[in-house]
Amino acid sequence: MKIHEVVKYPEAVLARRADAVTVFDEELAAFVNEMFDSMYAAQGIGLAAPQIAISKRITVIDVSFKERPEEKLALINPEIVEKQGRQVEEEGCLSLPDIREKVVRAEWVKVRAQNVKGEWFEVEGTELLARALQHEIDHLDGVLFIDRLSRLKRELVLRKIKKLQKNGEW
Repeated sequence: MKIHEVVKYPEAVLARRADAVTVFDEELAAFVNEMFDSMYAAQGIGLAAPQIAISKRITVIDVSFKERPEEKLALINPEIVEKQGRQVEEEGCLSLPDIREKVVRAEWVKVRAQNVKGEWFEVEGTELLARALQHEIDHLDGVLFIDRLSRLKRELVLRKIKKLQKNGEW
């Protein structure tokens, strides 16, 4: 299985809306498996295709991190169709290593997506799953969690990243 390298901010692919998936075949199924392997290798609970430099609307999520394989989600062309409530929790991102900040998200979401065969389905999530769904779908829209911070917080994070880049640590 191929492990894809996770790209870091400010890679351009992270800032643009990903393209819809139109072909559902063995190649797509194999790629989704590679995404899960890449996510686990990076110690993540979610990964969007743009994070591995592929501008396609594909994301994988496993909030249990391998503990409950039956709960793994592969979402192709996902869209949030309903959301309710409000939660504020700390988030991180594989494309923004060592950056963690509190982000406001909906407490509950309903997402409509396609599976690797192209069949539509819906999934609902609360708490961590709701956050992961929103975070990963944001990636597919070219939005990073730092884009959801206040201007001041975002500027502080960007300054920290610049310092890490200058020191060769990014």
